[in-house]
Amino acid sequence: MSSLEGKIILITGGLGTLGSSAIRLFLKQGATIAASDRKALQEHPAVEAAVEPYGKERFQYFQADVTDEAQVQELAEEIGRRFGALHGLYHNVYVNVAKPLLELTLEQWEDSMRGSLTSAFLVCKYMLPLMIRSGGGSIVNTSSIIGQVPLNNYLAYGTAKAGMNQFTRLVAKDYASQGIRANVLVPGDFKSDEFLESPPDSFREMMGNITLLGRSARADEINEVASFLLSDASSYVTASLYSADGGFRL
Repeated sequence: MSSLEGKIILITGGLGTLGSSAIRLFLKQGATIAASDRKALQEHPAVEAAVEPYGKERFQYFQADVTDEAQVQELAEEIGRRFGALHGLYHNVYVNVAKPLLELTLEQWEDSMRGSLTSAFLVCKYMLPLMIRSGGGSIVNTSSIIGQVPLNNYLAYGTAKAGMNQFTRLVAKDYASQGIRANVLVPGDFKSDEFLESPPDSFREMMGNITLLGRSARADEINEVASFLLSDASSYVTASLYSADGGFRL
């Protein structure tokens, strides 16, 4: 298990399956967490209950739309005021439009780009100065196997995630001298614990056919990789794409 002791980490998309699991895991590993999502924390009582024992010193929630520049700028300023530092960014926001080119509208294309790629641009742009002032840190942008493997009907989403991959590597190159590491986490299919307790037989069969491990990941399995990339254990890792896909491409 990685140690995040003493790290202040922002998790975007904090109320999604991956983000809410990361909140729980990273708190257990010693991190102080700032989490953001479009929704109110009160809409997710399970997350609210999980963070309550840690108090406001270890967990702060910010309702924000990270596709909106003004809201991201305000989020960065508020994190700076409340914590005074930022050592890690775990970005988990996307918009998935599953349509082929001739069925895709311009609005859907732009929504996918804004949700999956522009959000990464905005969050990195406004969090980087605080991370640099904090002595450096680690960025982990969550991509997808669809950003590397062309699957039917995922033109907009796959293009946005491929763009995120290169965007992250270029951030790593531009800011390495200022103590910034930036990596891409490339998960395969993952599901909530509730789903994985009793998945449909058809789903089990499909995953058996397309992954070496024959199943979907639990969210915490993906987040353990993110934890490693955010921790000092990965101090020589940057500009890399880390896959956690159960052997999907083999």
